[in-house]
Amino acid sequence: MNIAVIQQQQRQTPALEAETDRLLFSASLADFLAAAAAQSPPGLDWSTDGCTSAPDDPFGFDFEPACVRHDFGYRNYKAQGRFDDMPGGTKAAIDTNFRQDLYGQCAAEGARDICEATADVYYEAVVLFGRKGGEAAAAAAEAVTVTETGTE
Repeated sequence: MNIAVIQQQQRQTPALEAETDRLLFSASLADFLAAAAAQSPPGLDWSTDGCTSAPDDPFGFDFEPACVRHDFGYRNYKAQGRFDDMPGGTKAAIDTNFRQDLYGQCAAEGARDICEATADVYYEAVVLFGRKGGEAAAAAAEAVTVTETGTE
């Protein structure tokens, strides 16, 4: 474990955990983005890579804000020792919130059905590939096999 991660874990407090929960699950996406821009409160991990290796704006749909909040959830829950990738755990709640944020972005789109179908692909990707270590590799290999053969 690197020193930055250890320092981040040492700074976590119940108040920061409560604020993480609020920003992730209760605050509007716009309010979350304002907090992210201000990096407030300090002590939380505000780093992001947007939608990772997927486009931030597939077909012109602006998914980056939802991806930023999703990164915030994963990174802070891991730093706070609260990330649980078991069925029904915190990972599932963060991923479900991600889909809701994506659908929220789609609500203003003229091609809402296409946007939501694209959002579903992004959601399924984080469910499948957001797992730990070898489990993610196994899931990726399974996805490739299903895609290549067209069967499960």
